[in-house]
Amino acid sequence: MMMNAAQYEESLRKLDLVVYMFGRRIENPVDDPIIRPSMNAVAKTYEMASVPEFEEVMTATSHLSGEKINRFTHIHQSTEDLIKKTKMGRLLGAHTGCCFQRCVGMDALNALSIVTYDLDKKYGTEYNRRFLKYLTYVQENDLTCDGAMTDPKGDRGLPPHKQPDPDMYLRVVEETEGGIVVRGAKAHQTGAVNSHEIIVMPTIAMREEDKDYAVSFALPSDVKGITYIMGRQSCDTRKVERDLMDTGNPVFGGHEALVVFDDVFVPWERVFLYKEHEFAGPLVERFASYHRQSYACKSGVGDVLIGAAQTIAEYNGVHNASHVKDKIIEMNHLNETLFCGSLACAAEGRREPSGTWCVNTLLANVSKQNVTRFPYEIARLAQDIAGGLMVTLPSAADFTSPEVGKLLEKYYRGNPDVSTKNRFRILRLIENLTLGAAAVGYLTESMHGAGSPQAQRIMIARQAGLPEKQKLAKKLCGI
Repeated sequence: MMMNAAQYEESLRKLDLVVYMFGRRIENPVDDPIIRPSMNAVAKTYEMASVPEFEEVMTATSHLSGEKINRFTHIHQSTEDLIKKTKMGRLLGAHTGCCFQRCVGMDALNALSIVTYDLDKKYGTEYNRRFLKYLTYVQENDLTCDGAMTDPKGDRGLPPHKQPDPDMYLRVVEETEGGIVVRGAKAHQTGAVNSHEIIVMPTIAMREEDKDYAVSFALPSDVKGITYIMGRQSCDTRKVERDLMDTGNPVFGGHEALVVFDDVFVPWERVFLYKEHEFAGPLVERFASYHRQSYACKSGVGDVLIGAAQTIAEYNGVHNASHVKDKIIEMNHLNETLFCGSLACAAEGRREPSGTWCVNTLLANVSKQNVTRFPYEIARLAQDIAGGLMVTLPSAADFTSPEVGKLLEKYYRGNPDVSTKNRFRILRLIENLTLGAAAVGYLTESMHGAGSPQAQRIMIARQAGLPEKQKLAKKLCGI
């Protein structure tokens, strides 16, 4: 059954998570003022699924049960599904102005639906049966899953089995009759504390010597032995101040965490890959391709930033200047190009033997390569249009001060038809998106999320078809 936003929030309250932030345990993550905006962003994915206007994009029909489900729990059954996924990402990015955290779980489910099928076909194993049973559970309960791929990695020049500390990549440390015991950590886990489930995958292709690290499984997020250590974000403590105007986006946000597995038991029914090291690489590649498509969300956040840039131009009284108009055009051009890339890899997707539709891998990597660049230029142009006041504004408390508030109202007014307070608000939003807490998701995550830029370039080099292109050139010139 699909949950609404209130039911989702209540479901999180039932979890017994071990969460640390600023050196202390957080007993109630749902209501913590720094974490709650990220919960609100996930709740939006539940809320919008129940709005008739967005139902076609936000929901799907389960290929297992035939029931209506949230698209974030769906296995893509067609090119149309892949395209709707792209549109959903932009829609939610525009409505939250931040990372809404559920794409990573959706991408993990779809990657596993392909790889577990291929594993069973080769080895006669039962991973796909386990996975489909797990998927049914996720869909029936409308769960949020954290797709956990990135290991700390330690010395990047060494493979997992040669690390001085073997826990730098998550690994199997014991096998029992009922399951396995794992140890290690997963880093940069977006929305982990807002998730019901943790889906673990390898982070790199593996060799025979690394087979203890070739493991994939799923667990409830609050099982014994899992600890969450929250990452810091720029301007994060503004969320605990009395006046939330300084946050720029007081309702929505994101979070990241280091997720530590301290000898955690995983029952066999929850294991989807176990030491079949040659399938670690395909799982990484499938997940990465899906997740690189998911960065359509950045065009949604870009919509917000472009809207903010146009607004501050009007509030500053410079919106009719030709160079400002040209900068807004350039921002839109770059933003729509991001959306085009995600649509293209979806439209060129294909059906896998498992029945799952996968994006075009080459175009997914081209799309993500653009994401590593264009948001930075869009942000630069937004800052250019906004002006220096974006980073020199006094605090919201100063604006309400009986001693100096009137002075700020007087000297920070721009367009006489616009209140100083509204000018303050839009400047803080631009700051939030380009320098503050939301810049984690819009900028640095655009650079390193779903693989850093070089990872995409490697895949582009592999799949660009240079020999075929050489044949075409040689044929035309008579070679």
